[in-house]
Amino acid sequence: MKRLTILAIVLACFATLCLGSSRSRRAPQMIIQLTDPNLEGTVSLEEALARRRSVRQFSSEPIKRSQISQLAWAGQGITEPQRGLRTAPSAGAVYPIELLFAMPEGLFVYRPADHSLMQLGNQDIRNSLATAASAAESVASAGCDIIVAGAVRKLTDRFKNKARTYMHMEAGHIAQNIQLQAVCLDLGSVTVGGFDTKGVRKVCGLRRDLEPLYIICVGYPATKSSTETAVDQAGAAGKRAALIIGSQNFRDEELFETKRVLDAAQVQTVIASTKTGVIQGTLGNVAEASIPVNRLKVDDYDAIIFIGGPGATEYVRSPATINMVRETVRKGKVLAAIGVAPTILANANVLAGIRATSFLSERDVLVQAGAIYTGFPVERERLIITATGPPAALQFGRAIVAALAGR
Repeated sequence: MKRLTILAIVLACFATLCLGSSRSRRAPQMIIQLTDPNLEGTVSLEEALARRRSVRQFSSEPIKRSQISQLAWAGQGITEPQRGLRTAPSAGAVYPIELLFAMPEGLFVYRPADHSLMQLGNQDIRNSLATAASAAESVASAGCDIIVAGAVRKLTDRFKNKARTYMHMEAGHIAQNIQLQAVCLDLGSVTVGGFDTKGVRKVCGLRRDLEPLYIICVGYPATKSSTETAVDQAGAAGKRAALIIGSQNFRDEELFETKRVLDAAQVQTVIASTKTGVIQGTLGNVAEASIPVNRLKVDDYDAIIFIGGPGATEYVRSPATINMVRETVRKGKVLAAIGVAPTILANANVLAGIRATSFLSERDVLVQAGAIYTGFPVERERLIITATGPPAALQFGRAIVAALAGR
């Protein structure tokens, strides 16, 4: 009996050691060594100050790695290695701020000591981040979202009740540096201070001691001027579009934000579904479908638009819907889908070789259908337009208007 007891203890200890070692074998975190910052720019400080403006609409062109390097260095780069002093001043040189970069490749934290980025996650969180921010379209469409997060406790012992003030001041210094650097790189930027702190903390998986203070959206400015937008709206006026929603649980923002843009351009819209009458969205808002989907005639419309949400799944394998999608393409009409709805297009086999995007959960379906999945907020190739979800709804609507205007 004694021997059995000893054996059991030995086996338990061995198992504990094995479990401990297996838990410690975490997948190595990817480190991106950034290129050395350029210290001799071609834009003067005065010119950068004069040109700095808030840019809220971005193109889908990705930001270069060298540009990320400059932005990171401008925000927190080390300028005096011996003392570890950085580009932005910090009370007592404590440096309570961390910079996180949300990019298509994932979420990264900047490490000033060796001027590198360490990957914290491999998912593109920009859309999720946008849902927690007031400037949702800017956050979702930016080539990079820089989250400025601070740990006030690092300052508390030394500066007491002034700690939070000093942390906020430092965040302001950093934001200004990054925005001026963006100007010098021919990039646009906008700072976002209105967001749900808990939501941003959760999306980014921030440590308990870190508090999100700022989101800085950076990217290539959208090329359209206000004149071009006006031309698009004038060119789309009088065109007809059918917005197709599920018989229940459509995604509210995807319908109403898209429709608002179309209405502003004087596009005549109808809402269609498998049933007519009042239909409730996932957020509790209601819309009224005035025409059954099976009575829609593609010839009567210039655009057929599928709205996402859980209810859209009823169209995914519908033979009648698949025929409608194919007819829309064949007759040269605008075909658009947002959120999970691009899966409808994928199942109709109209996305082969087409650059497309969707809600992330539908990526594999699009790829299997031959689409070139980009993950950008909005994609347009010829007359096929796709979008990722609610944060991209306004941009989605504008792309439809431009397509209807023949641009």
